[in-house]
Amino acid sequence: MNETTAGGTEAAEGGSARRVRVVLVDDHRMFRTGVQAEIGQTEETGVEVVGEADDVDQAVTVITATRPEVVLLDVHLPGGGGVEVLRRCAPLMGAAERPVRFLALSVSDAAEDVIGVIRGGARGYVTKNITGADLVDSVFRVQDGDAVFSPRLAGFVLDAFASTDAPPVDEDLDRLTQREREVLRLIARGYAYKEVAKQLYISVKTVESHVSAVLRKLQLSNRHELTRWATARRLV
Repeated sequence: MNETTAGGTEAAEGGSARRVRVVLVDDHRMFRTGVQAEIGQTEETGVEVVGEADDVDQAVTVITATRPEVVLLDVHLPGGGGVEVLRRCAPLMGAAERPVRFLALSVSDAAEDVIGVIRGGARGYVTKNITGADLVDSVFRVQDGDAVFSPRLAGFVLDAFASTDAPPVDEDLDRLTQREREVLRLIARGYAYKEVAKQLYISVKTVESHVSAVLRKLQLSNRHELTRWATARRLV
């Protein structure tokens, strides 16, 4: 975590007097543990982690049971992804009293991922290289009803909502799973397999399997062709 959010404020203003109850939703246990260690020292940060989940069904159950002020939500989850969590939690977001607000926290900085969860009702979107202090700040801002984005991601949202045209359908891209798209973008940016594995919290063998699947589905021969394909579609 080393990125700052656009338009940051001092989240912990007032010190430990402020409190916010948070649920972490991410399918990587190690990442959840890291976030908990980074922001979950309640006396120092004011953030109380009241629940965790690693897939859509568990997320909906935990969020409904705990009614946190803010949910830190990964975009790519087993069972339908972050958008499905947002869809099923829509009544909680729209509650007149104690609404649950969502902040997407993802490794992906792809425009379609950002736009998808914002259209689904999330209040903001930050990437996983955000600093712990800025993440705490973002959580409090979302609790207050502000919109929060990592640098440059806000432009995706402004462009999307300024346009009345629906985004074009890319049948080739639609053949890929969300995880395959993540791997595709990182490989196209020149990441080695080990670097991709570290970024996505998966094994090198799993990365290799995803790359093979992407090449097969797109009928490409190697990562150089893959990079050209992704660049032509402005995915990198």
